[in-house]
Amino acid sequence: MITATLQSEFLIRKDITFLNFGSFGACPKPIFDRYQAYQLELEQEPVLFTVNTGLEYLKTSREALAAYLNCDADDLVYLVNPSHAVNLVAKSLSLKPGDEVLTTDLEYGACDKTWQYYCDKAGAKYIRQPITLPLISKEAFVTELFKGVSANTKLIFLSHITSTTALRFPVEDICKKAKELGIMSFIDGAHAPAQIPLNLNTLEADIYTGACHKWMMTPKGSTFLYIRRSFQPLFDPLVVSWGFNSATPSHSRFLDYHQTQGTRDFSAFLCIPEAIQFMKQYNWELVSAECRKLVLDNASAFCALLNTAPLAPLNEDFIVQLFSIPIHTPEPEQLKALLFEKYKIEIPVMRHADKVYLRYSIQAFNSQNDLDILTDALKDIIKTTHLIKV
Repeated sequence: MITATLQSEFLIRKDITFLNFGSFGACPKPIFDRYQAYQLELEQEPVLFTVNTGLEYLKTSREALAAYLNCDADDLVYLVNPSHAVNLVAKSLSLKPGDEVLTTDLEYGACDKTWQYYCDKAGAKYIRQPITLPLISKEAFVTELFKGVSANTKLIFLSHITSTTALRFPVEDICKKAKELGIMSFIDGAHAPAQIPLNLNTLEADIYTGACHKWMMTPKGSTFLYIRRSFQPLFDPLVVSWGFNSATPSHSRFLDYHQTQGTRDFSAFLCIPEAIQFMKQYNWELVSAECRKLVLDNASAFCALLNTAPLAPLNEDFIVQLFSIPIHTPEPEQLKALLFEKYKIEIPVMRHADKVYLRYSIQAFNSQNDLDILTDALKDIIKTTHLIKV
């Protein structure tokens, strides 16, 4: 396997079976070395870096990311995380009493909280459309979601790949239909870049945010926000700073407003070209394909072991490098702690509403042996404790 040659490129502790790449990613050595080199350059001449050379690096980074995502570099800005992006959009959306933001009941908790906060503040409604699990087909998902549309729907917001349930949603079909209905679309692609191909020019999403520090493997605190050019004037920066009424404005108010944020270490943003080069060097399409195969090859066995059923058909329309297994446990937090402390397995056990999911992530450094270790641990826990009910 190609992935076997990549294990030494990552800094992950060797005493841990790491099956939680989806939470915060992990940075390979060459990318991390470049990150530290930028930080050193910043400290050696902070003024020059902050107001001159660093901004040139930032432009180069945006251009590299834009080529990777198939969009215009001037339609991208860097932020520290997708939650920041969702807050920026929600705060500026000018919601009014009676307006509705439509989503699913499977979204990331921090985003749900953000939208609920701003909808409550404006007297608007946050509609969490129930989605039937297991998913049956892309068409059925789209039909069920759009049952939540009304004359008051101002925005459709949903994940490209969900967090707790690890499901890939058919956002291409959703954005297309939203456009036909004249409804703005906003896709939370926290897990998407480098896990699945992205073409923002053809996707038709009006707004898209994606984390680079997850599957693109850049240092932590690196996320992009894409906003379609015609919508950019609607959105203010969360922090008003020197970019507002700039004394030296650039060609783009969008960049001025959102890129010029005062003193901060933006070295993580600059590592995008290194990450793209790393993936190119190791033929990442093939690496990702091997990871997806490993995920799917083991999915049925884990469901059988835990006496549960998959949340969607076991194919790449719905499942990529993450797989969430419904698990019956009275104490998910204790189960997670036991898996780490006794078995040295880093894996999330997550609540979502009244359900609990065990989610494994597969990246280039993982192998079948990692999943065999998880299997043995779960069998032992089932046999010796009350923490898993089958």
